[in-house]
Amino acid sequence: METTPFVRNRYWVLRHGKSIPNERGLIVSSVENGTRAEFQLASEGVKQAELAGELFLKVMEDLRERFFGPSFELMSHDKYAEIWDLDQKDPFMRPEGGESVDDVASRLANAIAIMESEFQGCAILIVSHGDPLQILQTVLHAVKQHIASSSNDLASRVQAARVPSILSQHRNFALLTGELRAVI
Repeated sequence: METTPFVRNRYWVLRHGKSIPNERGLIVSSVENGTRAEFQLASEGVKQAELAGELFLKVMEDLRERFFGPSFELMSHDKYAEIWDLDQKDPFMRPEGGESVDDVASRLANAIAIMESEFQGCAILIVSHGDPLQILQTVLHAVKQHIASSSNDLASRVQAARVPSILSQHRNFALLTGELRAVI
């Protein structure tokens, strides 16, 4: 993988393995529901996780699932189309009680800044959920393409990428469950 002068590390993303909500076609995005036993990884997801690599000792709060709000919680996956239509029109618009694309980009930028400050020359695997990972990839793709900023500082480049024309494209970076992808 090519090196990029404004990042200290190489980043990969891995969407969590198949969950019971994935199998049932349900949206589960709140912390309260996401930690319930009936919404854990499916047996296939456990196998995917085992194959994906070592267990993480520390999980960063900023990498949690995007909260879509109470009106989408426990609804069919079919409702994602409504959310993603809203995201494409205005990535700064929050679903009622939920997070916007930009809200997620902001906390992911914080996570990347922490990783960049704590590690140098590492290959970092970020394990999270579909929407946060596709939003992260969108921002980092813009950063890598030098669309975001002429600055050599990653934090400045990420901040500059948090604009509607970039954030509204996050569905272009969708991942399958258990999919591993190099990012930057």
